[in-house]
Parts: sequence; C-alpha cells; structure tokens
Amino acid sequence: MTQATGSAGTIRRAVGTVAAMLAATTLLGGCGPKSEPAAAPPASPTATPKEALLDAVPDGTEGVFRFTGKDASSNLTGRIDPESKAFEMNTVMAPDKDGITMKMSFLVIEDKIWMKAKFSGHPGLPKFPNKWMVLDKSKLTDGDSVPTFDGADQGNAGPLIEAATSVEEQGPGKYVGFIDVTSGEAAKALEDGEAAALGEAGKHVPFTALVGPDEHLASLVLEIPAGGERKAYQYVVTYADYGSTPKITVPTGSAATKAPAMAYEMLNG
Repeated sequence: MTQATGSAGTIRRAVGTVAAMLAATTLLGGCGPKSEPAAAPPASPTATPKEALLDAVPDGTEGVFRFTGKDASSNLTGRIDPESKAFEMNTVMAPDKDGITMKMSFLVIEDKIWMKAKFSGHPGLPKFPNKWMVLDKSKLTDGDSVPTFDGADQGNAGPLIEAATSVEEQGPGKYVGFIDVTSGEAAKALEDGEAAALGEAGKHVPFTALVGPDEHLASLVLEIPAGGERKAYQYVVTYADYGSTPKITVPTGSAATKAPAMAYEMLNG
C-alpha cells in the first residue's frame, strides 16, 4: 500500500473504530435480533405508557424507513429495508490527531455486503473507487469488522425502552421517563464497559421519546451522564419516512466493483 509514513496505523485505528462501533455499540450493534420489540402487548386503550411506547418501535412491518443515530463516538445516517433484510449506513469520522477524515458507507442485503470509503486530510492516503465495492466475506478474518442485518430496530430502541423503570406520557405521542442502562440487553446497547463505569447513575438515565401520528417511533433520546473518563452525552435514535423511503436494491453496472486487496487489508487490521 502506497501511503505517507505513519498513516497505516492511523487508518487501521480509524477503521477499527468503525468496526467496534458496528459490533459493540447500540448503533447497528450488539443487542442481537432487533425484530422482536413487538413482543410487548399491542397498544390498546388500557395499555400502559411503556407498552404503548414499545408497540411503536419498528418491528419490520412498516416498510422502508430512514434512520439517524448518535452516541459518544459515532454519527450515522441511513435506510432500513426490513422486507429485503437490508440496510444502508453512512458515517463520517471526525478528523483524528493526524488530521485524517474518513467517510465510510456500508450496504447490506441479506448475506451480501458492499462498502464505500474515502480518506482525506493527509497526503499519500489510499484511494478507493467511488463505487460500491462488493466484499468477499471469506477474505475477512474478523466477521465483526462489517455489519450484518439483524432486524428493523437498528438503534436498539426496543431493548432500551424495555429497561425503562418509569414511563409517563406527557402529551399525545410524547413520553418521558428513566431507563436503567446497566441492566440486561440495555447494557449491551452501550460501548463495552460503559454501563459499568456509570455505576448507580446508569440506573436512572432520563429519556424522552416521540411517537408520530402514524403511531411509529420517531425519536428516542437518552441523557447519558458522565462516567469514568467519558463525558456526558446524548444517545439519539431517530426513525422517519416510514413506507415512503426508496427500497434498497443491489448496485449494478458502473455503480459497483470488486473490492481491492487494500480494502481487506484495512478491515482485517
């Protein structure tokens, strides 16, 4: 790989951050299947606020929709197409200490995956085709270095709301309450070790949630307190444009190409 001296480690650290984000955080990460928040009782005139909020979490029946996500280390945008078992995810990493910025996108359709990557801010950085690069999973040494489709609720709203210790409906579609992010599946929604670092404060994290007129979840915002060396931050998931978002399709023709060896070198670290 031709690049400036010293940038290889920086690139691997940057890609490693994305891989860790995909494998271990709530945003397209670690709570297992996300197509089951509908296990909560259906919303009804007698449903509790918590049950009603859980019923609004996407379960795969809403059609294609858009999402955004934000936590302590990542900002994501994309589309989710449950019927096709597909999603598109885009992220831009802030410049690192060497001034290198990375833009990365993944496209997942069932068991197939494509990637785009672009680096800037430093001479000699690798150049990738401005196309969807199809990845051969057999060439990846770590399956967690790329995302997989595991349900409609890619922001893990369901597991987090399940861990709510109190939920109050303040007005039509507006909910507030507290979540114990140290418990069960909710703890897996945060980065490794983060729930433990929060201690008692993690058992009483305030949240707000909005449900749209279509009775689908529009947003979930947690006010995560400072813990360990990490500053306080907002954990945000938004879902929008249910049923009106374009479906995800396989990139073909000039829009796609085979991934070069350099892509596997990056992802394999």
